[in-house]
Amino acid sequence: MTTTGFVQGNGGRLYYECDGAGPGLVLVHAGVANLRMWDPHVPAWSGGFTVVRYDTRGFGRTESDQVGFSNRADLIAVMDQVGLERACLVGVSRGGQIVLDTALEYPDRVSALVVVAGGVGGFTPSTDLGTPAMWGEAEKHWEAHDWDWLADFETRYWADGPGQPTDRVVPAIRNLVHGWILDNYRAEKVEGIPQPLDPPAAGRLREVTWPTLVVIGSLDDPGTNEACRFLAAGVGARLEVFDGAAHMLTLEQPDRFTRLVAEFAAGL
Repeated sequence: MTTTGFVQGNGGRLYYECDGAGPGLVLVHAGVANLRMWDPHVPAWSGGFTVVRYDTRGFGRTESDQVGFSNRADLIAVMDQVGLERACLVGVSRGGQIVLDTALEYPDRVSALVVVAGGVGGFTPSTDLGTPAMWGEAEKHWEAHDWDWLADFETRYWADGPGQPTDRVVPAIRNLVHGWILDNYRAEKVEGIPQPLDPPAAGRLREVTWPTLVVIGSLDDPGTNEACRFLAAGVGARLEVFDGAAHMLTLEQPDRFTRLVAEFAAGL
């Protein structure tokens, strides 16, 4: 049975869902999605874990005022709400950076980390994400509120993969990612003003002492993969490469990802 609710505080109203029982598994979604991205995995994980997921500010059913806030404190507030003292934190893309930063700020609340296609605060890859001209064009469409163009653009980059054909992934995955992006843009939600971790994670990897799993897709953005390899090398983490998958690797190879996380978390 799924427990749902909202966590109130600091100008925000965070929507969460909780399933199962056992050790904690807290999931943070990608910046092109919402908590629904975890739907393929929760049924299997909830058989042995307390699985908690939530919509971060600016996404899904969560609401926020235009205030300064900490994504790390938000994650801990959700854990407090469901009574989790410690948990394995799992984050994809933007969510990967959030779980890493949260672990550094709240080390006593973390049992392990899973960072999937995530960035590392303070790390500058040698390969940029895309090109300045590409992102400049996207900025123009953002200013014009051309949400359809942006949803198409981001789907091509993050779901298909940079330079990949638009028929590389099955239509169901493309449509799912496109729908999440478009719905989020059209909602025009207030996100608030996220406060970065200071000092950033890149110079603090020696503080990461928990078991850590880093996962990348071979067809993902080169800069993202460089950041993940930097993280894995810096903390001595296990690195798993999903060949033939791009940024949304959890959707492309859901069964493998479900098994990988379940085995990693069960072995803690």
